[in-house]
Amino acid sequence: MRAADGKMRQTDVADQQQLFRLIQSIPSPKAEPFKQWIAKVASERIDEIQDPELAILRGAEYYRAKGYSEGWINQRLQSIRMRKELTDEWKARGIQKEKEYAILTNEMTIAWSGLTVREYKDLKGLKKENLRDNMTDIELVLNMLAEVSTKAISQARQPETFSESKQIAKEGGIIAGDARENIEKRVGGTVISSLNAKDKPALDTGTNTPEIQ
Repeated sequence: MRAADGKMRQTDVADQQQLFRLIQSIPSPKAEPFKQWIAKVASERIDEIQDPELAILRGAEYYRAKGYSEGWINQRLQSIRMRKELTDEWKARGIQKEKEYAILTNEMTIAWSGLTVREYKDLKGLKKENLRDNMTDIELVLNMLAEVSTKAISQARQPETFSESKQIAKEGGIIAGDARENIEKRVGGTVISSLNAKDKPALDTGTNTPEIQ
């Protein structure tokens, strides 16, 4: 890696899994709290594999602890299910790489929102945060419409190439984009919002009007 002096130097690095393994191997009593936490998370993960409903309930509790409204949480959990169904469909069409998922998602997002995923995150002031965790109710619904439309078209056409799946992702996004334009004509402004999770009550469009830019 490039060092502070500008020269390339050999550097020890580790990914998340390797770091956890290193923690497990440390004999110091100071590492014990970390080891217990790793064991707890691993146990919870195994429980969720055996009973997926636990993952859903745990996810809801996570969002409640973060201060999201119940209405928003319900929408978010629905969006998680829709996303899982779409990625399952993509897997069935031979799409396996995370990079390809990202390309398809970006194509779909541009078609319905007019923004790339990166541009959308920039609008909301996000870096590594999950975009959907920072969407308003109406943004979540439009994104779900794009995903469920893409899944339905893909199931009907059964694409055999990545290029075909990319076109379908765009078409699914266009369907949600048409719905977005229809809504915006009636509310008199854009529903693509710069609001993020720092202002959680405002994410619930049941009690707040869409942002007009």
